[in-house]
Amino acid sequence: MKLTALLPMKGHSERVPEKNIRNFNGIPLYHCIAKTLSNTDYIQTIVINTDSHKITKDVHTHFPQVKIHSRPIEIQGDLVSMNKIIAYDLSILDGEHFLQTHSTNPLLTAVTLEKAIRFYFNNLDKYDSLFSVTPLYTRLYNESGEPINHHKNSLLRTQDLPPVYEENSNFFIFSKHSFLSSNNNRIGLNPKMFPMSKLESIDIDDESDYQVAEFFYKKKYNGKHNI
Repeated sequence: MKLTALLPMKGHSERVPEKNIRNFNGIPLYHCIAKTLSNTDYIQTIVINTDSHKITKDVHTHFPQVKIHSRPIEIQGDLVSMNKIIAYDLSILDGEHFLQTHSTNPLLTAVTLEKAIRFYFNNLDKYDSLFSVTPLYTRLYNESGEPINHHKNSLLRTQDLPPVYEENSNFFIFSKHSFLSSNNNRIGLNPKMFPMSKLESIDIDDESDYQVAEFFYKKKYNGKHNI
């Protein structure tokens, strides 16, 4: 049950400037997930793919055990698909099993990752990949105002609604084989959703997410990353 963790990070960020290395409770944001990965059983190697000299320098200083992949110019930019970056990493890495996560998930814990990794390896005969989701118990509508997961004439309590699941981008677990078989996609042809808590799955996309994540991180860890 050993795999390689992929932690891609670019220097530029549209909505939150230099998000990946912005001060987050006294440390660069990406330190949170880097420490979590370092404390997770089953992860034998951590790889950071980046186009930023500033990130590279900080990684060498604080996480010398982490491998750095300098991102080629042809896969740099805000509009490049994450699957293209993963494809590049897999093309130069040994090993078969991988976990990809983001620096923008500071509340993700080693406990959750280890549980997901164990499930993945123990069920490879049933599923070729796994990705994290957040169950939503709320009334949802499509753009036309039609209910998605409920009936207008049956006002069930929200906790009694059938859940829908949000891909929360916290982590994806897959093999090199499943990635290639699904036309270079981190979600394979026969994936398994892995539900996790809404609080732990906070993903930082904008300034409000940043403030919420920082508040709960400080509340949970008292300003110290101690998982």
